[in-house]
Amino acid sequence: MEAIKQRKRIVTEKAIKPFSSSLFCFVRSLSRLSAFQFPRKGCPFPSRLLSNPDFDRRIEYGTAPISRLIGLVAAIVTFRGFGEESLRSRGGHRFPGDYILIRLHVLAACYYMNPEGKSRSPSAIVIGAGFAGIAAAHALKNASFQVVLLESRDRIGGRVYTDHSFGFPVDMGAAWLHGVGKENPLAPWIGRLGLPIYQTSGDNSVLFDHDLESYALFEDDGRQVPQDLVQKVGQVFEKILEEASLYPSFICLELFKKMSFKQLFHFQANKLRHETDEDISIARAIKIVMERHSDLRQEGLANNVLQWYLCRMEGWFATDADNISLKNWDQEVLLPGGHGLMVRGYRPIINTLSKGLDIRLNHRVTKITWGTKGVEVKVNNGKSFSVDAAIVTVPLGVLKAKTINFEPRLPDWKEEAIDGIGVGTENKIALHFDKVFWPNVEFLGLVSANTYGCSYFLNLHKATGHPVLVYMPAGCLAYDIEKMSDENAAKFAFSQLKRILPDANEPIQYLVSHWGSDENSLGSYSYDAVGKPREYFERLRIPVDNLFFAGEATSIKYTGTVHGAFSTGLIAAEECRMRVLEKYGNPDTLEMFHPAMGEEAASISVPLLISRM
Repeated sequence: MEAIKQRKRIVTEKAIKPFSSSLFCFVRSLSRLSAFQFPRKGCPFPSRLLSNPDFDRRIEYGTAPISRLIGLVAAIVTFRGFGEESLRSRGGHRFPGDYILIRLHVLAACYYMNPEGKSRSPSAIVIGAGFAGIAAAHALKNASFQVVLLESRDRIGGRVYTDHSFGFPVDMGAAWLHGVGKENPLAPWIGRLGLPIYQTSGDNSVLFDHDLESYALFEDDGRQVPQDLVQKVGQVFEKILEEASLYPSFICLELFKKMSFKQLFHFQANKLRHETDEDISIARAIKIVMERHSDLRQEGLANNVLQWYLCRMEGWFATDADNISLKNWDQEVLLPGGHGLMVRGYRPIINTLSKGLDIRLNHRVTKITWGTKGVEVKVNNGKSFSVDAAIVTVPLGVLKAKTINFEPRLPDWKEEAIDGIGVGTENKIALHFDKVFWPNVEFLGLVSANTYGCSYFLNLHKATGHPVLVYMPAGCLAYDIEKMSDENAAKFAFSQLKRILPDANEPIQYLVSHWGSDENSLGSYSYDAVGKPREYFERLRIPVDNLFFAGEATSIKYTGTVHGAFSTGLIAAEECRMRVLEKYGNPDTLEMFHPAMGEEAASISVPLLISRM
């Protein structure tokens, strides 16, 4: 710790020594102006110092030609009212007399010398106004970049879309918060806005984002599956203990008895996936386990329930079990706190993050020309933008479709990652009823002899109080339904509900998503494809010169999640800032003064409003 403090002192002295006496007098004179005050927005200076009346001053930067201040990262400002104890209590640095070190790295970020020797603000284009894009643009704006955000849709949010057609919010895209706790990077924003969360599960697992007791499963004739059978099938792999000799001797019998369905399958699958270097699908792995342990085979209704569990797993990955990698299906990091639904939807966060940003809607990017001299971005309306760097946050499906022409083309390793990562589809058909006539559970499920015939409905009334059921097909079933008209898709969803509840009332309204066929998304979210390395997600994130990439498919830890997209947007923004300032600015100042992305939210800790009925 002492070594770190000593290093900081040396770096600080080096930053201060080059100041000429004239520059010092200039800064000192500014401190005596009655109008001297740091702007609250866009300035990383701690807001707690701004509240002191003796520091009610203002620096108006961005209007005067201050290219001579390149590399300026600190200044000694004289002002009254901050003695030694006051500085210590405010986390400042102590200097002889009444001086304080003021972080002015915003000035270094605002102005730098371009290759022609002219001073100007650094600039960037962010492509895609989903969570990743808005997070990146928000962060760069706070770092005093000139940022333009291009969005092909007529709205912001991307695959996060909160619809109000029913007169209340319904998320037709991402709806869950995976990791209901302070560890989630979205928690400061959710807490600050006072957004309620309905916790659907306290289990930090891939398979169960809802607790088992919250399911009500039905046969296709409307008879409810006994709950004890649901529980029994959910724990079917416990019978693997009968073949305990197949497992390493250091695993005790009592430990196996306490393992859940997911843990047991994981353990047996681990054995399978380490038997050979060749990857296989989850569907194939389950079949092999059943072949080895005939007593685990389920018949009749029990098999139908087992297929329903597999159907739910396919919904998590938005694809069929034949496409999911055995080696990598469980490699994503799950934050603590379980899973929860955003009761009021994700729109309030999107709206808050996007305030003050220069967003150009209906701007579909067609070509990106990149190189050492900057980036030129062309859109479908003929406009073009020239900037220092670009952050690409379009969905993986759009990159796969190659609707954006990169000139020069992206490196082979980048294109290999784009082609290798899987992208699946899960859609929503929201049915609005005039009253509630279904059981008070979170999930209504229809069991079948295969996953294609299974279905499930999310009961929004449980979480929000509104009489809405959301049908959620995934994989091949989702693709087939997208071929229907919205009216026929809603009729199909209602026919599935009628098989569960024969006396169901007709819906009064409906909403239908088309994430797989929508040209702006071409899929819902990414997954680990069979035979493809997990490192592809990181390859997709790695910058190429002054091109940066963000989005849920670039998050190797939090793949397919909103907080994953948000985090990669911040990472890309910081990498972009560093790259631009290293190229045109003073790299010696970058490590010492690091702007906090989203500092205004991170500095506020507000407990999350979590409910569980």
